[in-house]
Amino acid sequence: MQGPTRPILRMMARLRAVRALDGPQDPLSREATPFLILVAIVLALLFAILEVDLNSAALQSLGLIGDGFSVDPIFKSP
Repeated sequence: MQGPTRPILRMMARLRAVRALDGPQDPLSREATPFLILVAIVLALLFAILEVDLNSAALQSLGLIGDGFSVDPIFKSP
């Protein structure tokens, strides 16, 4: 019977093998890929949109956002 640490050690060995195939281990020689930067920017924008949507009532009470145009209520989400 295997002890509880045996599968964990096997998994760590596999992760080290995959990491060795990844390339140089020097953190200064690695650069962020343009795709990673794009994903980070898109996620930040989505987070900002969701925060504004979540706090729209508070922002309207402060006068920071207004009702610039009227949207038919049938098209608004519940």
